Amino acid sequence: MYIVNSYTLAVIFCFITMICWGSWGNTQKLASKNWRYELFYWDYTIGILLFALLLVFTLGSLGSSGRSFLEDIQQIEPQYIVSALIGGVIFNASNILLSASTSIAGMAVAFPLGVGLALVLGVFINYFSMPKGDPFWLFTGVVLIVVAIICNGIAAGKNQKEGTNSSKKGIVLAAIAGILMSFFYRFVAAAMDLNNFESPTAGMATPYTAFFIFAIGIFLSNFIFNTLVMKRPFVGTSVSYKEYFSGKMSTHMVGILGGCIWGLGTALSYIAAGKAGAAISYALGQGAPMIAALWGVLIWQEFRGSTRSTNRLLGVMFVLFILGLSFIILSGGN
Repeated sequence: MYIVNSYTLAVIFCFITMICWGSWGNTQKLASKNWRYELFYWDYTIGILLFALLLVFTLGSLGSSGRSFLEDIQQIEPQYIVSALIGGVIFNASNILLSASTSIAGMAVAFPLGVGLALVLGVFINYFSMPKGDPFWLFTGVVLIVVAIICNGIAAGKNQKEGTNSSKKGIVLAAIAGILMSFFYRFVAAAMDLNNFESPTAGMATPYTAFFIFAIGIFLSNFIFNTLVMKRPFVGTSVSYKEYFSGKMSTHMVGILGGCIWGLGTALSYIAAGKAGAAISYALGQGAPMIAALWGVLIWQEFRGSTRSTNRLLGVMFVLFILGLSFIILSGGN
């Protein structure tokens, strides 16, 4: 299997993760013109599972390093399988709420708030579970990103008062999603031997196998979570499976593409965690709100017509995110 052997490459992988995690929401925006997010979400989870399957039989099986996927999946102990599955279930619950928030409040609000909260709480959870990196620079970076999140929240509040389409329900859903999302990474990381991808501890998973089991957890839990949301949606009337199966192939492919984009980012994050550490890898990937906010502001025009003070707050948010991410990178370099 392919293994990252340098911190610099691990950081590059984490930046790709950040771009992927901050960009997959665009596929939801594209599909939402004629496709409810509950229907989109089925295609999204299918995309994640298909990408995971492709990955384990390519990068997860080629080369002489580590254990190949088929060899690895046969020796994993049940508690590590359960841990990765739980990670998938937790992520799915949080991400459905985040998707609902995006459909209500927009990308520029939902992603910075939801994923930003997940970043702050998740870094604490992952660092104290397995410390790696300089805590001073790591948590200084996190504090800067907290301030950036506050700036975004104030800007969103101003935007709401100015009559744009953000809503309190979307903000509340994003906050709940962020709290839940902070826990998923730790469960998947616990299934892997982060200290030795080359010769993992017997019974534990490689990052590729852990990601595959995680993807199965997402897909299976979707039959419960998304079915409930389809019957009792946060916004609008209920939708049926008949509507899903009557959708156009091009619309389905947009959702599958979104899942593949997110899956690529997540897989690279797990692969990089062996060299960068779970806390740093997770933290850099969760810089995604900056990418999502850029998409929301520049492409989707979600803050069009906002006042100068609102735009100034958004500018401060971007600067603080960049500084925060820089300190997080520095923490691993030390």
